[in-house]
Amino acid sequence: MPETVQVEQYRFADDGTIPNNPDLPLLVYRGALPAASDRAASFEDLFRRNDWSGGWRDGIFAYHHYHSTAHEVLGIAAGRARVRFGGEQGRSVEVSAGDVVVIPAGVGHRCEEKSGDLLVVGAYPGGNGPDLCTGRTGEREKALANIGRVGRPSADPILGRDGPLLRAWR
Repeated sequence: MPETVQVEQYRFADDGTIPNNPDLPLLVYRGALPAASDRAASFEDLFRRNDWSGGWRDGIFAYHHYHSTAHEVLGIAAGRARVRFGGEQGRSVEVSAGDVVVIPAGVGHRCEEKSGDLLVVGAYPGGNGPDLCTGRTGEREKALANIGRVGRPSADPILGRDGPLLRAWR
């Protein structure tokens, strides 16, 4: 892992459909994991060591969705993607192999464009599995209550107890 990792922060307001998170910024770690013989396995190991588990390997859904019961980390193991965070009025962010995105509970995300080789490794703090919300009628009240109950992780998924996540999410 590089000695210094550039971390970007993004905040998103509730747009009436996607609640986003009023307290916690989304974080993008640029080049967090340099090339490795098996970057996906390296992400899985790194996340697990920092108590982010319940992982998976796949892509990113092409429709707006969010998780009201868990924060989520995405490690871009291969390829590149343009992902819209924060709902339709949010922000489109390019990510590529080696980048990591930490998405607070409630923050919407959808893949707008991707390379054919995109591979993402995802996980959740403490292995807490997520729900899947899309802004459907009737889900909002429960989702808002859930988001308010999601605790902060004990460690940054990349840099552990000294990572920028813990400072940004105080």
